[in-house]
Amino acid sequence: MIKAIVFDFDGLIVDTESIWYDCYRETLSALNLEFPIEVFSRCIGTHDTEMRNYLKEVVGGEAQALQIVEAAARLHDDKILNVQERQGVRDYLEEAKQAGLMIGLASSSSRKWIDRFLDELGLRSYFQTIKTSEDVTNIKPDPELYLRAIESLGVEPSKAVAFEDSVNGAKAAKAAGLRCIIVPNRVTENLLFEAYDLRIRSMGDQPLAELIRQLNEAEGSPAG
Repeated sequence: MIKAIVFDFDGLIVDTESIWYDCYRETLSALNLEFPIEVFSRCIGTHDTEMRNYLKEVVGGEAQALQIVEAAARLHDDKILNVQERQGVRDYLEEAKQAGLMIGLASSSSRKWIDRFLDELGLRSYFQTIKTSEDVTNIKPDPELYLRAIESLGVEPSKAVAFEDSVNGAKAAKAAGLRCIIVPNRVTENLLFEAYDLRIRSMGDQPLAELIRQLNEAEGSPAG
């Protein structure tokens, strides 16, 4: 029986990831350079080391790569103004609250970054626990963030379900023993997800209760 839900943040609650990709692509395009989505996608949900290495290679060094990062960040600040949560997010949070489910958040991003959006959107009060990169030694795809979140909520991993948009996030959730529902965004929708329990296009497509029902029925199904 599902007792808790744990949300990822970037790309799942707010689609910051698609905006980041557009910003880097536009910044590099101005220099007649490409930014393969494959490079960016491998950094989604985890650290950006691989992307930084790619930038250093294509622009000629650390200092030049930093300039690209700073230019993309300025562009991102403009594009992110007045951003809204993804479709259905608020409905799922409210439905979970009314159903008495525990609600957590587990993100590889910083607490300052997350708080900014939760406060702007008025979503912070829904979460009983928020675990970020400051709370763990290893971020996703390591399971530590999810393990910390469910420990704080006081539930067993098998009684919790994670909502994720990235391959690294899904790996982390499943490694921690949670069920996982993936809700890909524009950047991650064509990636190969190896382990998950359900996949939906949008949280606006069906009620949370229907997904929980499917997971609970699957848990009670006989093996074989």
